Amino acid sequence: MSLHSTALNLVSLAEGAEHGGNHDSLNPYVTGGGALLALLLLLWVTTRFNRDR
Repeated sequence: MSLHSTALNLVSLAEGAEHGGNHDSLNPYVTGGGALLALLLLLWVTTRFNRDR
C-alpha cells in the first residue's frame, strides 16, 4: 500500500463517503443540551462539596 492510496483512504473515511455522514438519530440540539445539562450538574455538585470557601 502506497502513501498516496493510504491518504486517499483516510480522506474518504474522514468525509464519511461510505456511510453518508451524520447519523439520523443524532440531533445536535439534543446532544448539546445534554452536554450542557451534564456540565451544569457537575458544576453544581462541585460547588456543593466546596462550601468551606
